[in-house]
Amino acid sequence: MSVETVARQLRVEVPAEASEARAARQEGFQDEGLLLAFVLPSDVVDGFLAGLKPVAARALPFAGERTPVAPFAHLGLPEPDSLPGVRKAQVCAPCEGELDALHVAVAQVDERLSRVYLKGVD
Repeated sequence: MSVETVARQLRVEVPAEASEARAARQEGFQDEGLLLAFVLPSDVVDGFLAGLKPVAARALPFAGERTPVAPFAHLGLPEPDSLPGVRKAQVCAPCEGELDALHVAVAQVDERLSRVYLKGVD
């Protein structure tokens, strides 16, 4: 599934500064997982997150999972919970429309770049 298609289903606009964008849709037993990840300059991450309007910081595993139904390994990426210093938030649950939940995590790649992970449940 294309980055544009997944971003549209998540109701997220991928910033123009984004690079290394990857996306997937995985069908589960009851729900479908939507994965979107991209790299941004660290100085624009907070502005992107503010546009999502997260409702709560997350202390639980990403998207509340012990074992991910739709793992980011499918995109060739490590799970956000396995990385040090990851910031996580719940954007919505329930969300408007067909999307049941949307979660975001941000991990620093290096001193200039951060990777944004978005996971939606449809």
